[in-house]
Amino acid sequence: MHPLALQLNATLEQEGRPVLDMLSALGRAIYFPKEGILSQSAEAGQKAKRFNASIGIATEKGAPMHLSLIQETLSSYAPKDLYPYAPPAGKPELRAAWREKMLKDNPSLNSKSFGTPIVTNALTHGISIISDLFAEAGTPVLTPDKFWENYELTYGVCRGAEMVHFPLYDERRKFNSEGLKTALLAQLAAGKRQAIVLLNFPNNPTGYTPSEAEGNEIVAALKTVADAGLNIVAVADDAYFGLFFEDSLRESIFGKLANVSPNILAVKVDGATKEEYAWGFRIGFITFAHQSAKVLAALEQKVMGIIRATISNCSHPSQTFVLRALQDSRFDAQCAEKYEIMKARATRVKALLDSGKYDSAWDYYPFNSGYFMCLKLKNACAEAVRQRLLNEYQIGVIALGESDLRVAFSCLEVEHLEELYDTLYKAVTEVQAGA
Repeated sequence: MHPLALQLNATLEQEGRPVLDMLSALGRAIYFPKEGILSQSAEAGQKAKRFNASIGIATEKGAPMHLSLIQETLSSYAPKDLYPYAPPAGKPELRAAWREKMLKDNPSLNSKSFGTPIVTNALTHGISIISDLFAEAGTPVLTPDKFWENYELTYGVCRGAEMVHFPLYDERRKFNSEGLKTALLAQLAAGKRQAIVLLNFPNNPTGYTPSEAEGNEIVAALKTVADAGLNIVAVADDAYFGLFFEDSLRESIFGKLANVSPNILAVKVDGATKEEYAWGFRIGFITFAHQSAKVLAALEQKVMGIIRATISNCSHPSQTFVLRALQDSRFDAQCAEKYEIMKARATRVKALLDSGKYDSAWDYYPFNSGYFMCLKLKNACAEAVRQRLLNEYQIGVIALGESDLRVAFSCLEVEHLEELYDTLYKAVTEVQAGA
């Protein structure tokens, strides 16, 4: 193993042994090179005042070389903020600004010890980095039975982890924290020493976020099992953070999990994708919580090693665009405006579903946030309904399993929602009738 990896692992062993135990073989082996091209280029950038022949870009007249036809469309940005490579962990100014945003959005974090967000190529990349660091063949990865399908690829297919599911809702139609605890205890009883728990709120596909009390139940369940000896990587997948429309958690569950137990490593994966309505920019973040600054620094180095080994660094222009938005005085007002549009859509959907006129066709799963909601069809195959909607009515929805349909109200105007659900109802009744 490389001496730098050994050094990082020694730090983790001394400062946070459970975190070292959580790492996969790749997680233990990875490091960020201190003496390679990037570090030598950084040193040259500070000291090579006459000629700097170390950097892997082209320059012209003291600025990054670029095509004027591209710069013409980006004229409000300086070339230095667009064309050079960004640092592997991201632009320092952006990382600091996102940390400030996290504290503003999650006041409970002010009393917690957590690191500076590390820039990723959006949330999928962040989820993948966590998989690389902590998952390998046989590692149990727990999610509710309503989950984002990409988890299967990232953890199950790419890393060979064991996907373990528990019912999302309990008999109260609330988050099933007892089911989560039972599933974790089963891993401990089976001799597992570690598990990864993926907590995605608002949930994709159901649009459900737990209440404050449910959030406390989740934390208590994880802490009980962690105290019993299971190391837990608790990942808050906050892809749809902030889109909370009814009574629910208003902060990320990351804040409740941070520093709650030495055997729980809390990780927040979030980004500008939905929070700034910037899907194509592909800018996300990973943030770790731990009492030890040395552990946080070691984990940052390992994340930087994964980034360096895979994509080298993330898009510099996108980071600049996101940073500019965060620094703009209009940012909060414009985000609030978009939030109200999304809330109005969710509220209209709830009113339609509660009207009673669709009761013979479906029930719906509880939802209170995010982009989506899910229908549970009665006596109709979800895929057959999806096909009928698509082929007969030119309407697209997502079929999940035998009976569930995911509907994204995020991409429909309020005035079109009744027509959508009326047509959904028509298609279900036609399939029920064998049409």
